Amino acid sequence: MLSQRHEVFFEVARLLSFTKASQSLFISQSAISKQVKALEAYYKTGLFDRHGNTVSLTSAGELLYHKLLKAKELQHELFEGFKNINSEFLPQVRMVIGSSTTISLYILPAVLSAYLNQNPNVQLTLKNRNSENILKALVDHEIDLGIIEGINKLNNVSYTPFMQDEVIPVCSAKNPLQHQQLQVQDLYNNPLALREYGSGTLAVLEEALSQKGIRLNDIPVKIRLGGTEALKNFVRADDSCLSFLPRPAVVKELETGELVELQVAGLSVCRTFYFIQRKGSENDLLFKNFIRFTKSHYS
Repeated sequence: MLSQRHEVFFEVARLLSFTKASQSLFISQSAISKQVKALEAYYKTGLFDRHGNTVSLTSAGELLYHKLLKAKELQHELFEGFKNINSEFLPQVRMVIGSSTTISLYILPAVLSAYLNQNPNVQLTLKNRNSENILKALVDHEIDLGIIEGINKLNNVSYTPFMQDEVIPVCSAKNPLQHQQLQVQDLYNNPLALREYGSGTLAVLEEALSQKGIRLNDIPVKIRLGGTEALKNFVRADDSCLSFLPRPAVVKELETGELVELQVAGLSVCRTFYFIQRKGSENDLLFKNFIRFTKSHYS
């Protein structure tokens, strides 16, 4: 097993932040600094360059980080081998998952609760960001596994289908549009409230509109908001614009009548969510079991 000092260094190097490593490992920032300084004293060289509130790896730090990446992969293989020999061998393991807003808020909480009840040896962290940033976090080794829409696929990332989702047009119950049957062209005359750039919801909407010959840039946008909840709350309070939101995000509001689902003739906005992994990690048993459990529990 890697020493605690190496585990601490690895987390700081992965996140390039003493503060984030402290939060991730649930130990104080002073303890993080002490462990890193002890490791630097052991190797008799600096591992980080400090630049005010930011840090970067020195050449020695880069070397150690990449060697530890390989060591952690070997450690995973060793643990899996021992678990196959003895099912009672359950070492504490950490897994960092990242997912887009829809999945984090409306799908995963119940799944994760059930998963952790069955796997008490797993220390799990969930990061909630838009799809573009989750993909970047995976490539940068900030997370182990992600769940996002399959937009802009990368060659060094593997994609496993998880679930399908529908993005629907909605407006406030006070909006006169609620009584109308809309055509796609009517979107030119009604302001939209949209997610921020980088959002998977925005990307699938843009793709669906382009298939109808409509450019999203040609439609009036009243506001862009970072996050599904902020967007939903804005539309509930505004009686002049409409929005496109994931169906799981608005189930309660549709039932209470606070929001109304609109009908836009001929427009369907559907998407598939994928588990994403760095290529080469597909056979990791921890990740495979989590994917299998999540798909089974959700279905």
